[in-house]
Amino acid sequence: MTVNFENTRFDPDLIEFHGIAKQMAASVGYTADMSIDAQLAQLLRLRVAQMNPCSYCLILHTKAAQERGIGLEKVAHLASWRESTMFSDAERCALAYAEALTAYDLTVFPARHAALTTHFDQTAIAEIAAVVINMNLWTRLKLAQGAVPVEV
Repeated sequence: MTVNFENTRFDPDLIEFHGIAKQMAASVGYTADMSIDAQLAQLLRLRVAQMNPCSYCLILHTKAAQERGIGLEKVAHLASWRESTMFSDAERCALAYAEALTAYDLTVFPARHAALTTHFDQTAIAEIAAVVINMNLWTRLKLAQGAVPVEV
């Protein structure tokens, strides 16, 4: 099955929005080379896409997760990662951080950020934050423009 996307609200290229987003994606997007584990970065991207919920990003990042070697079962129950033993302690910590940053829940965010230091160095923490921020940018852009999947 092939899926294309149709913009139902506006064209973000009218104000070069895609160009701005692509600049950040070059550094921390799903094809970027970073110090953090590529599978972890992909899980974070997909979790943000689930939370927002962006059809474009869900389809794109589910495929990217499979390409990165993340098993279908792990992808399928990412939304219930707290109930799973398939996620490492480091992944669980990073996922909790991604959720707190995406929702920007001030009651838990500082603790989630501090917990990252148990598993990651400062560069990795900065990359994790950038991955989450970049995904929030893309999910919100695609939602605002009304990127609707259309089966062809």
